[in-house]
Amino acid sequence: MKKKIVKFIIILIIIIITLGIFLIYMKDNEKTLENKYVSGDFPKVDVLTMDKEKKSLVRGSSVILYDYNEKIADNIYVKIKYKDTFYLINKENLVDNLKDTVKESEMYVRTNLTIYEKSDNINILSYAKKGEKLKILGFDKLNEDGTVNKYKIEYGNVKGYVYSKYLVNTYEESIKVYDENNIQEYMEKMGNSLGAGDATTLDYYPREKPKFENNVMPDEVRALYINSGAIKNIDEYIDFALNNNINAFVIDIKDNTSPAYNSPVMEKYSITNYNHALNDYEKYKEYVKRAKDKGFYLIGRITTFKDSYYAMDHPDETILSSNGEPFSHNGSYWPSVYKRGVWMFNVELAKEAVTEIGFNEIQFDYVRFPDRTTNLERAGSINLGNSYDETKSEAIQTFVMYAADALHEVNAYISVDVFGESASNYVTAYGQFWPAISNVVDVISGMPYPDHFNAHEYGISEVVWTVPYKLLDAWSKYVVSKQEVIPTPAIVRTWIQTYNSTKTPSVVYDSNKVSDQIQALYDNGLTGGFMTWNSSSNMVKYKEVSYSFKKVYK
Repeated sequence: MKKKIVKFIIILIIIIITLGIFLIYMKDNEKTLENKYVSGDFPKVDVLTMDKEKKSLVRGSSVILYDYNEKIADNIYVKIKYKDTFYLINKENLVDNLKDTVKESEMYVRTNLTIYEKSDNINILSYAKKGEKLKILGFDKLNEDGTVNKYKIEYGNVKGYVYSKYLVNTYEESIKVYDENNIQEYMEKMGNSLGAGDATTLDYYPREKPKFENNVMPDEVRALYINSGAIKNIDEYIDFALNNNINAFVIDIKDNTSPAYNSPVMEKYSITNYNHALNDYEKYKEYVKRAKDKGFYLIGRITTFKDSYYAMDHPDETILSSNGEPFSHNGSYWPSVYKRGVWMFNVELAKEAVTEIGFNEIQFDYVRFPDRTTNLERAGSINLGNSYDETKSEAIQTFVMYAADALHEVNAYISVDVFGESASNYVTAYGQFWPAISNVVDVISGMPYPDHFNAHEYGISEVVWTVPYKLLDAWSKYVVSKQEVIPTPAIVRTWIQTYNSTKTPSVVYDSNKVSDQIQALYDNGLTGGFMTWNSSSNMVKYKEVSYSFKKVYK
């Protein structure tokens, strides 16, 4: 009898437990239908908890759909599970395929942008200006936060890809200008007196400046310049640097008429550069590797829009004289900044130098139009090939954005060299304007060589190249004023004169003169470091001024 009672109790307990599980299942786990994806017009999609509390899920999230729905505010909401939590979501925000998660049908250009041929290369198809409407055809991939990396778009007769970060959802948003800290009022004062464009048409929206875990930039870079020929003596530079507080090298990849190595990219885009290479590809790669193996931070320098060899190969992309022949500026030929073919060449070369050679950073030099050509242009004596009706400064900033986007994708930093004049209170005639470039790049490198200034610049009574501290102190204050007005300024790492001035009066630039330049920068908070400009990379000169490298600047 007792055994029967015990058996009955056990069976009853089992029934109760089973019934409880079943009831819980029926309450919270209605019949599972299938896997779905969260979709929407924005990166975050509104959902409700089972208690009707508002939450959001990232677009593209994979969820499980259950056989349950209810009507809320005239919409049908269905039950889903995401990471062990149940939510209610508008039925319209669920799709079967990841490719259907993005619902935008059209968007507007907030920042002048490049249109790419494909999502996975840097070939340029076209260009679209601020305020233009683009039809959305698809996308390449979703980021972890639900944003799109690149949209597939249609613009007129062009179908290609654009970075989503330069687009907004409405026309009203697209035509707005970034105006935090009254930046537009500041830019209005810069004017357009020299014909290269108005500062107010340039883009000052904040940019994310990356820090790569596998590519750490020193807080203070102290770099020697090594030209295309001198790289053969890399061991000598390494030995000197290890004993003189130098932690980086700027090494030529391509200088005008001095390509450093026979690059496969040169073979593809500019056979004349390829045929005139000063070093064999593998030997050059070994030189760079020796420096990298010793722990040096390596900056590859590319002379961009001053390239006589590229001009020979592509006269149609070159600044032309009125007779249709390539325009010679001080004996050199210049591909036009307006021409996209030269953009692709230089940025492909930069990517190759990072991924195949091993550079940490690419420095673009001569990112400008030739100086002193404004009057020739106004007179119709030269043709710059301005296909997209851009100002000079717009074309330069858009190129810099194009290069930055490409290099950041391969975990490399971008720096741009600018004339010292670009920190002045106007857009320079050759298109460089400090705030527009600094806001985009990771590092901006002014070239305030004292003997490049007028004798009494900034009202200094002495001849400025005889008093480099006074000159660099005055110049640095202009730089600081430009850095402060933009939301995401670059690190300032400056070129310093490391050669003797032959201007009258001539001046020997010894350790004191070199140190004076650096100290003036640091006294104004420009502590990102310095690079030595000596075009011949003369080791004798470097040794003469070695004290200025060993010195600690505060």
